[in-house]
Amino acid sequence: MPATTGSVDASTATAAEEEDVLAALSLAFSADPGVRWYFPTPPTYDRYFPEFTRAYGGKAFDHGTAFYAGDYVGAALWLPPDVQPDYDAIGAVMQAALSEEQLALMDEFIDRVEKNHPSEPFWELAVLGVEPVHQRNGYGKLLVEPVLEECDREETPAYLISSNVQNLSFYIRQGFEIVDTIRFPTMPPFFPMRRDPRA
Repeated sequence: MPATTGSVDASTATAAEEEDVLAALSLAFSADPGVRWYFPTPPTYDRYFPEFTRAYGGKAFDHGTAFYAGDYVGAALWLPPDVQPDYDAIGAVMQAALSEEQLALMDEFIDRVEKNHPSEPFWELAVLGVEPVHQRNGYGKLLVEPVLEECDREETPAYLISSNVQNLSFYIRQGFEIVDTIRFPTMPPFFPMRRDPRA
């Protein structure tokens, strides 16, 4: 499902390119408020964010639905219908990285997230990020368009959770709608979003 913006293509990432994709995503999320709530210090972020990303979206590499733009200026990990994140691995990362105060919020947070999942099969945009110096150049759209076009063909919804309020307008332009705002004390807001297929 290749796509192009200007002279830059979106390519399917192979398993051999997984580390390069994770490196791109680590740069992209270094100032993300939600992610940095989980991993607030540089050592914690460097150690655990790649593990978290692999647990949340790594199955995309197995299904040919991991994409990167250009020379790894951005990447997206899409999970096809009926493919779920590795919840056991996510739990292990959280237990290792989070404080007791943070862990105390997780059960209720997860309940809210699960409540907002579409009831029918759906594509999940597990992770999308563009290196900060390359943002607002069309790479995000490049990385979501192929799957959104497939969602429209297959009449399948798409779902994501945005951890940065500044990204909401981008997702809304792609057809997503906010379905909830998850907000707890000390935690920045998270925004589950759904996109219904377009005719």
